[in-house]
Amino acid sequence: MATSFPPAPKVGMVSLGCPKALVDSERILTKLRSDGYQMSADYAGADVVLVNTCGFLDSAKEESLEAIGEAIAENGRVIVTGCMGNEAELIRARFPSVLAVTGAHQYEAVVNAVHEASPPVPNAFVDLVPEGGLKLTPRHYSYLKISEGCNHRCSFCIIPSLRGDLVSRRIDAVLREAEKLVAAGTKELLVISQDTSAYGVDTRHEPRQWHGREVRAHMTDLARELGQLRTAEGRAPWVRLHYVYPYPHVDHVIPLMAEGLLTPYLDIPFQHAAPEVLRRMKRPANEAKVLDRIHKWRTIAPDITIRSTFVVGFPGETEADFQYLLNWLDEAQLDRVGAFRFEPVEGAAANLLPDPVPEEVKEERYQRIMEKTAAISAAKLQAKVGRILPVIIDEVGEPDEEDGSTGATARSQADAPEIDGNVFLRDTSGLKQGDIIDVLIEDADDHDLFGVPLTSR
Repeated sequence: MATSFPPAPKVGMVSLGCPKALVDSERILTKLRSDGYQMSADYAGADVVLVNTCGFLDSAKEESLEAIGEAIAENGRVIVTGCMGNEAELIRARFPSVLAVTGAHQYEAVVNAVHEASPPVPNAFVDLVPEGGLKLTPRHYSYLKISEGCNHRCSFCIIPSLRGDLVSRRIDAVLREAEKLVAAGTKELLVISQDTSAYGVDTRHEPRQWHGREVRAHMTDLARELGQLRTAEGRAPWVRLHYVYPYPHVDHVIPLMAEGLLTPYLDIPFQHAAPEVLRRMKRPANEAKVLDRIHKWRTIAPDITIRSTFVVGFPGETEADFQYLLNWLDEAQLDRVGAFRFEPVEGAAANLLPDPVPEEVKEERYQRIMEKTAAISAAKLQAKVGRILPVIIDEVGEPDEEDGSTGATARSQADAPEIDGNVFLRDTSGLKQGDIIDVLIEDADDHDLFGVPLTSR
């Protein structure tokens, strides 16, 4: 007689916020899966729903509260975790029926809350977790979180109060996770943290043994080791660095890009360029030296892509400060730029600064910076027309009803998923998600490229 097992409880997940929160969600789901839970793709099939919240901006908090409300309305059994977990009283006041509220990266607490709400069904006969863990991203790319928290005290940011000071993961643990992800099919690793450049500072860059050699918990050592990984096809995975503060040792990773060990891409959160605004933000005001270094980086690795984000309308920002930023962007010629209007966040020191910028001025400056950066982007992308570039395919479309041709959405090494541009491809028959191929760039607009495949790699 065949053995039958009772059905396993199902968990639904709503994950909001940044990639670091997404990694938290993946870790929570991986642990729950290993405990025997199944995952539900909808509210109706879930025995309990987790909402991983974002609390960085007031608008993000409101989005999180709306998600909690929707989960309660659709399912009724809801556990809240993430950055808004430190505002449990607010959440419970608005939603008294939530089963539990836990804070950011409190994995054990949220898993225990799920156990209490819907106890697991033991099953020693089934291996529930794949080698690379459970993922909320496509199989071909993965976020690799190397640390938690931040030692900076920027006046507009409340991350240290949400996630604490810098806590770096052991270098061997990070590399082991990366190795497993690549073995499980990952072809692009996106290294994330609140401050990637500071990795290992809290542990004094403690060395560990890795494959018979000593490796430090340091960004340059990490980048070099990640560049040694190989996919099942024997290729080096793309390795992309995010949230990199321009400390002096960042100069040492640029040659790794030139050698092909590291994707020629740096995500640097400059936030502004005007010295007085940077002082009010409590960020280092060394924009002149940074410009010199950017020029040197491009000499070493000509294809390097530099992306950044900027805040407009920060308290006290004058028209002269904003014009300084626009002039700085003309000089820096950053490849990818995002901007957002300053928004007061409860608990941020910037809220107490004098001379708030009127909302209509914020909006006008936002439109001007986006126009400026779109023009820079358009010129840079136009210069790529006629070149052959490697791309990674994110999605393949359905065959055309008339001629059977297919198109695909891909990204070049200059494009991180979800935040940068795309490369839209024609004539992609036979290709699949995760393929890395060479394409001929045929056209460009302000933010995206258009091309046709040449050969598979």
